[in-house]
Amino acid sequence: MSVKPALTAAPPLQRSLLNRLRYKHLHMLVALGSSLNLHRASISLAMSQPAATRMLREIEDMFGCQLFERLPRGMRPTALGLQLVRFAEASLNSLDRCAEDLAVRRQGGYGYLAIGTIMGAAPDLVMTAVAQMKAQSPQLRLRIMGDTSDQVLRLLDQRRIDLAIARRRIAGDSEAYDFEALGNERLLVVVRSGHVLARRRKLSWEELVRDWPWILQPASTPARIALDQLLHSLELPVPADVTECSSVYSMQQLVQLTDAVMLLSDSALKDYLRMGLVKTLPVQIDIPMAPFGMLTRKDQEASQEQQNFMDLLRAQARRLAA
Repeated sequence: MSVKPALTAAPPLQRSLLNRLRYKHLHMLVALGSSLNLHRASISLAMSQPAATRMLREIEDMFGCQLFERLPRGMRPTALGLQLVRFAEASLNSLDRCAEDLAVRRQGGYGYLAIGTIMGAAPDLVMTAVAQMKAQSPQLRLRIMGDTSDQVLRLLDQRRIDLAIARRRIAGDSEAYDFEALGNERLLVVVRSGHVLARRRKLSWEELVRDWPWILQPASTPARIALDQLLHSLELPVPADVTECSSVYSMQQLVQLTDAVMLLSDSALKDYLRMGLVKTLPVQIDIPMAPFGMLTRKDQEASQEQQNFMDLLRAQARRLAA
């Protein structure tokens, strides 16, 4: 006769933390992590600063170490403090998501699905899948968020979304997330319609870098990395006059108001090119970006709604590739 193994008791420190850690403590960690200031955190939590100070000491006593460095102006999380802030964010977001999903189902709906997507994948791939999903399940509540890969993956880290359509980060994602490639994009260099460069049939990278301002995404983005690699291969410096912008929409607005040169993916520029608002310049970036795809958390089983949406994304990706 087989005997079931006894459940392993949690270590004493772990039991102590589970018994003492409260919902209000998670809120305090998140407030301090975002404000980096005890006074502002106390205001956001509608409590006095002395009470906030006592609560922080209580949390640090639980873990037996300092979680925030006290600075002359504000605070800074220690390495463990930063880890706990992320844990608190993910925990609170998971609770909020669970409550929202239950509320939707009680009202006769069919659940809730939150999606994060990069702009490049949104027009042809994600929005088509969203339209098909709503046609199949009209009462499913869908939320779409995101812009760049960095922003989308941050939402996935915080558990504010169920599924990310983005590019993987250089390191760390393989341990926490499963990745399935869906496609890629082509990078274009554009200017506003009516720009003096829009009439040129021949241009050199050296002239563009030396003589013109640029609108670029932050240094950590795949498009910016590809440009830096290209300029390095051509032995050219990075542009001296750069406006960095993390919002693709803001970039598209800004290029209309300036004489700057802008680098973006063809999918993000599709509508602007069709309407004649921007013109492609006769230069090429031969260094490809890493493919984008679906990222899901390894520690969380996909819901039926999420599985259905992923199947729609796969089918649409195959149609676009064909």
